[in-house]
Order: sequence, then C-alpha cells, then structure tokens
Amino acid sequence: MEFKFQHIFILLSVALVASHAALPSHEDYWKSVLPNSHMPKAVKDLLHPEWMEDKSTDVGVSKGGVNVEAGQGKPGGTNVGVGEGGVGVNSGKSGTNVGVGKGGVVVGTRTKSGKPVYVGVTPGASPFVYKYAAEENQIHDNPNVALFFLEKDLYKGNKMKLHFFKSTDDHASFLPRQVADSIPFSSEKFPEILNRFSLNPSSEEAEIMKKTIQECQEKGIKGEEKYCATSLESMVDFSTSKLGQKVEAVSTETEKETPLQKYRIVGVKKMSEKKAVVCHKQKYAYAVFYCHKTETTVAYKVAVMGDDGTKVKAVAVCHKDTAAWNPKHLAFQVLKVKPGTVPVCHFLPEDHIVWIPKY
Repeated sequence: MEFKFQHIFILLSVALVASHAALPSHEDYWKSVLPNSHMPKAVKDLLHPEWMEDKSTDVGVSKGGVNVEAGQGKPGGTNVGVGEGGVGVNSGKSGTNVGVGKGGVVVGTRTKSGKPVYVGVTPGASPFVYKYAAEENQIHDNPNVALFFLEKDLYKGNKMKLHFFKSTDDHASFLPRQVADSIPFSSEKFPEILNRFSLNPSSEEAEIMKKTIQECQEKGIKGEEKYCATSLESMVDFSTSKLGQKVEAVSTETEKETPLQKYRIVGVKKMSEKKAVVCHKQKYAYAVFYCHKTETTVAYKVAVMGDDGTKVKAVAVCHKDTAAWNPKHLAFQVLKVKPGTVPVCHFLPEDHIVWIPKY
C-alpha cells in the first residue's frame, strides 16, 4: 500500500497549535543557520503538504478545538477538526480521511467510486546504503540501475540511458523538529510507533518502516559517518557539524518527469573535493533522510538533455573508495566491477540532497 501520511504534518502541527505550542517555521530555521545558502527544490517540496498552499483553506481555533476547512464548500475539500477526541480529517466523497485519536493516526484514500486505492510498494534496503546487497531479480525493472555509472563516463558529449525520478512516492513531508523528536524512532519502541500510526504489525507499511529504522541503527562502514535525520532542522545540524557553517545544499532538478531514455551530457562542474554529506530520502510515514559523510566522495553538477528535449540539472556523486562496500551491492552487479577497483558514481534521485562545503 502506498503511504498516505501526507496529512500527518497537518494533524500534529494543528494539535500543537491547539495546545498553545509555538512552532517556528522550517524556512526561518534555514535562514537563521544558512543565511547565504539557497534552499534546493528537494527541500522545498517537503516543507508543506499541498493543503497548506491552497488559498481556500481556513484555520480556526476555539475552545472546542481547531477546525480547518478547504475547498470552498465543494465536494473533495478538506476538513480538519481537533477536539477532546483527537484530530479528524475528512476530504469529500473522493478525498482523504484521516483520524487521530488515542489510538494514533488512521489514513485512507478513496476514489470517486468510493473504492479504496492501494498502490504496491516493494520493501527492501536502499541501494544508496553501502551495505546493501541486491538480489539478482532486483536488477531487472529497477529504476536505480540507470543511476549508476563509472567516473570515466562523466564527460561532455557522452550519452547515457537514464531515468530521473523521486525515490519515494509517499508524499511524506517534514515534521517540525519538536514533533519529530516527540515520536520514538527505534526498533525497541517499534510497537509504540505502530500504535501511534494505527498500523497493523503485519502490514507492508509496518515492514517498510521497520526496515528503515533498522538501516538507520546499523553501524556504518569504515570511514563513514552516518545519521538518520527525522526533521529538516536535524539534517541541517548534522551537515553543518561535519562540513562547517558555510555549506551549500544541492538536488537534482528536472523540467518534467520522463521515462527511461538517452540523455546527452552538455556540461560538467565539480562541486567538491572528497568531502561531502549525502542525504537519501527513506520510505517512512514522514520525511526521514539517511545522511552519511565520507572523505572520499566527490560531487558534480551535471547538465543533461534528453532525446525528447527535456533538460535536467542533475547531481552526481562519485565514491573514490568502495573497498568496504558489500561485494553484492547493486552498483557492482550493474557496472561489472569489484569493490575498491574504480570510482563508482551515481546520479541522485530528485528527492535526495548533497551537502558540500563552500570555499
């Protein structure tokens, strides 16, 4: 099932408003810590759920709780109510229903016919984790396969078959740090996490979230400093603690989503020399990023143009030392090379971020 937790940000933030908690905005924090750094699209896309950009949304706070209504009275709008029983969201006959009470959060989506929508999500480890081992059947029909290449292939005029995409389709947004920090994020407290979100322990969502937490808790390989950021603020803090206050965050930006096709490299610019922090978006109920820093990573800005004319401002990272990687990593199987022999590179999906020092 596809994650339908895009309203968690709404619900938990509204609940805090109801309890008179002050929530500074993500933008304010970014500006205070990184006043001279541009906020990349990958970050902007995760700041707010779509309803917050809808001018037809009204929020009212009274003794009875908080009410949010959107849609100007038309079917399909959104209604959020916070009272003693918790938080409830209803969005029209063909919209989304979200309820938060003592049991946690319940989310369901229905089509115009009233039937629920289920979208398959394949569980499994992230191919951007160095310990990741790919099964042979995972190489076929895997969009990540097209992202890996060798550094010697990174030159102007070269053509590569690529597919740029967002690595997760869950629309999960950043939670304010106060909210994210109040929610457990550990294997030992996983039953409590499931209860918070009213998830069945045997559900596919529960299995995916469990895997994400396990990957975050595993020790990194030699030379890797890793951290899972559960909020934008914590991601900023980790990156600046490793690279200094003068940093730049960059993400891949495409004009439009395109299928797998040939792209021609029209420009290459090196952004960093060995030191960088790369943050990969994980599958979870809200925005969580697996961030890791090594001293052997080089980042590039790569301008490419597809056969259909689509322009992409891509970000690529090259790992100079892969000796400690899992020998069965997807990259080695795709490129037919062995660990530690040649630099291994990959383009970043649209919702991943690389942090580099500004000199």
